[in-house]
Amino acid sequence: MTSKPSPDTLCAQGPRTDDSALVPPIVYSATFTARDAEEFGAMASQPRHARYYTRYGNPLHEQVAGQLVALEGAGADTHDALLTASGMGAISLILLGLLKAGDHVVAQTNHYMASAKHFSELLPRFGVRCTLVDQTDLAQWERAITPGTRLVMTETPVNPTCALTDLAAVARLARARGAISVCDNTFASPLNQQPLVLGIDVVVHSATKYLGGHHDLTAGAVIGPRSLIDTLWPTQICLGATLSPMDAWLLLRGLRTLALRVRQHNASALELARWLEQQPQVERVFYPGLPSHPQHALAAAQMTGFGGVMNIVIRGGYDETSRFVHALKLPRQAVSLGGVESLVVHAAAMWRGTMNDEQMRVAGIAPNAVRLSVGVEGVDDLRADLAQALSAS
Repeated sequence: MTSKPSPDTLCAQGPRTDDSALVPPIVYSATFTARDAEEFGAMASQPRHARYYTRYGNPLHEQVAGQLVALEGAGADTHDALLTASGMGAISLILLGLLKAGDHVVAQTNHYMASAKHFSELLPRFGVRCTLVDQTDLAQWERAITPGTRLVMTETPVNPTCALTDLAAVARLARARGAISVCDNTFASPLNQQPLVLGIDVVVHSATKYLGGHHDLTAGAVIGPRSLIDTLWPTQICLGATLSPMDAWLLLRGLRTLALRVRQHNASALELARWLEQQPQVERVFYPGLPSHPQHALAAAQMTGFGGVMNIVIRGGYDETSRFVHALKLPRQAVSLGGVESLVVHAAAMWRGTMNDEQMRVAGIAPNAVRLSVGVEGVDDLRADLAQALSAS
């Protein structure tokens, strides 16, 4: 094969090893032996050695990393990946591994809740200055990113509003000022969006979501140039946020069906979003694949598919929205997203315990907004369930 493999082939096959087992074995060993002192020294000093000590690396880590690099459209000779015990472990690794007191970070006003706390609370405690901008306003990015900026953090589509960031434009601004650009690509997955190809330096995923795809593991991943991954690796060893061999195996299994699942997520979500915005009980649907999305043109330019998550604004207020969510039978009320089962959350109810009304207003979390993660169930079944729940609200 001389041409580049398709995403379906990259997912189904993955990187092959010399092992004769078709399904990679789970290597449950915390430590590995060396033949002599010379080999032991080489094992101890090589970054991410797969057979030295599992906090440093594991054969399954090596296989997953290779597959993620390929799926993100990067070259195996220039890029690598690190795996962590959660998506927040991956984000924390990037921020703590690249920043120091006195550095300046530019991030979005809207980020995943735990990510946002890094910029509002944790990093300032260590002397890192953080400037937050409206991700949809390129002029704000341009004003905020200065020659003294060390890191630029993006997330697109963002959780839970589905607003977008112009990745190519922000990457150019960051590069021109010598800053490292990072994108949380969790909502899109590498099947729908490849930030590295658009010029972003580093990609991060909560692999708990689409990459794993079955709501049975927690994992994170960082993909970037090998030199930068080498820079981050010593921090990962110190933090100890190591992905277990079992979760690495589950992630590798999930990646095998990623292309199939994402295709179904995309198709079902788009069909349901089109239907929902025609319903009288629905005030607005925010989904990047809809022409009514304020940034649909940008979505069409930088995404090849629009994912399974949408933000549904129910006509009425908090109580009507709560009744709608509780009336649903198929989508389960649970946090997370990107798995085979549809999940739903009343966003204001979920964030109410950690954000006040003003913070939710600034973050764009309306009291009548619902985040729906569309799974792979029959789309007609999901539509019928949504219809009866809308009637109940």
